[in-house]
Amino acid sequence: MTIAWRRRATLGAIAAIGAGAVLVAANGGFAVGVGAAPSAEDDLPAATAEVTRQTLVDAQRVDGELGYGSPFTLSAAAAGTVTEVPATGTVVERGQALYRIDDDPIVLLYGTLPAYRPLARGDEGADVQQLEQNLAALGYTGFDVDTEYTRATATAVEQWQEDLGREQTGIVDPAAVRFADGAVRVGAREAGVGDRVQPGATVYTATGLTRTVTVELDVDDERLAVAGNAVTVTLPDGTTFEGSIASVSSEIEAGEGPEAEPTTVLVVEVVPVEGADLGALDTASVEVDFTAETREGVLAVPVAALLALAEGGYALEVVTDGGTQLVAVTTGLFADGLVEVSGEGVTEGTVVGVPS
Repeated sequence: MTIAWRRRATLGAIAAIGAGAVLVAANGGFAVGVGAAPSAEDDLPAATAEVTRQTLVDAQRVDGELGYGSPFTLSAAAAGTVTEVPATGTVVERGQALYRIDDDPIVLLYGTLPAYRPLARGDEGADVQQLEQNLAALGYTGFDVDTEYTRATATAVEQWQEDLGREQTGIVDPAAVRFADGAVRVGAREAGVGDRVQPGATVYTATGLTRTVTVELDVDDERLAVAGNAVTVTLPDGTTFEGSIASVSSEIEAGEGPEAEPTTVLVVEVVPVEGADLGALDTASVEVDFTAETREGVLAVPVAALLALAEGGYALEVVTDGGTQLVAVTTGLFADGLVEVSGEGVTEGTVVGVPS
């Protein structure tokens, strides 16, 4: 049993024979019906192949980039002068300063809700609970973690503000904090110490801490991009590790020329399986093997052996003791020049014609 790897769709390689009654030869010289009497031995095909039993794999190898996932921007929420920016590669964790504006720390907290309003005594909501969860994780006590901003919450906030060197107001300014899913890794800096920034200005880009592989696929290859599917990643030194597809999203990319149409690509994020050895590389160009489908132990012939029927479907020119006979077949998976087939009388070892 052999394994055939599919690189690109091979349906276009079929010797399609369009015009005619049921099946028309490439030169248009005759028409034959499926199941017609065997032709004479003088009409035997010049080239033949045997029906074999194969494991066909619809797989494709694509270039990818190892890194820390798609970057996001950390922007200033208030105007001021940048007084501190961590170096590229620095890891910032909960409670630490992402950067400083006018010497006030902009603090990283964990959560999915952005800071969209000041929080003070009497406020209620999921954002209050998210703040209190962070205060508790940082070691502050004396309040209940719930959706209510109470006097006890304000007291804990004042203690937190004192520890940060900020004015002790008991009110959380949304410009003073930034929420993220977890710790972040500092990427490209766009503002330096001494720069004057306005609200919305990017200070730097950041990523998470988990090394991932990012791959761009053509939309025609969507079948490969199924969340949860396993992939194999090859590093520059030839070593491999296993991963799984964590997410698939679409992006529109501008055309390369002034009149070029924009194109849509699929962005696939791959995460290593637990225990995978990625070596010491932070970033690298890699190769990713995707597998969309595997068909084990199926009958297969070269794609070129298929003859397209005018009324639809395909046939094989089966070589018999008395000549040849057309046999209708059902096709399955196409893979690397082979195609899965099934049909009456088509078995392993059956000899079929292959148009030259």
